[in-house]
Amino acid sequence: MRLNIAIFFGALFGALGVLLFLVAFGSDYWLLATEVGRCSGEQNVENVTYHHEGFFWRCWFNGIVEKNESSIWAFWYTNQPPSKNCTHAYLSPYPFLRGQHNSTSYDSAVIYRGFWAVLMLLGVVAVVTASFLIICAAPFASHVLYKAGGGSFIAAGVLFALVVLLYVIWVQAVADMESYTSLKLKDCLEFSPSVLYGWSFFLAPAGIFFSWLAGLLFLVVGRHIQLHH
Repeated sequence: MRLNIAIFFGALFGALGVLLFLVAFGSDYWLLATEVGRCSGEQNVENVTYHHEGFFWRCWFNGIVEKNESSIWAFWYTNQPPSKNCTHAYLSPYPFLRGQHNSTSYDSAVIYRGFWAVLMLLGVVAVVTASFLIICAAPFASHVLYKAGGGSFIAAGVLFALVVLLYVIWVQAVADMESYTSLKLKDCLEFSPSVLYGWSFFLAPAGIFFSWLAGLLFLVVGRHIQLHH
């Protein structure tokens, strides 16, 4: 009975981990940036540009400052315009844009972003592999497959923990916001960017927690089956 309960909760936590990882991987809201300024041709009008990006895409759309435009709700799907500009995020991670920065800083940003993307892909592969191993282990009560699945869940959690850590380092240290602001002020009378972590970013730590729980439970299940069967 206890074994069945452990398998049930392991499967539940594993499914939640897989779901959260896949949504974080597939959605484009790891970073939310709001740029407010008076720029060329319209320096009497304060405009706002919203940026959001994830693994695949970086998108942005324009607006006019009216009230609490810095609110995260400005990025909600129903508040966005029907059309917006998008580019591949791995080629233009915020605040860098192809052709608008010196080659050294741009190349460094792309390399860093590529390393981050590889870790995320490995994390997704690990968590999907873990799911298949557990599905295959259930009918045969195989302690080897349960242990392999548990180890894969833990490995996926470790990889996504590194992904989150690298993204925090990117936002806090690697992305040169001061140089970006100085560059924009050449064409703008005023320019003020603000950066927030998006909901895709916050899904990853929740997925890490559930993935580690599932991994530990399946390792215990595998050990129990090995000793008693």
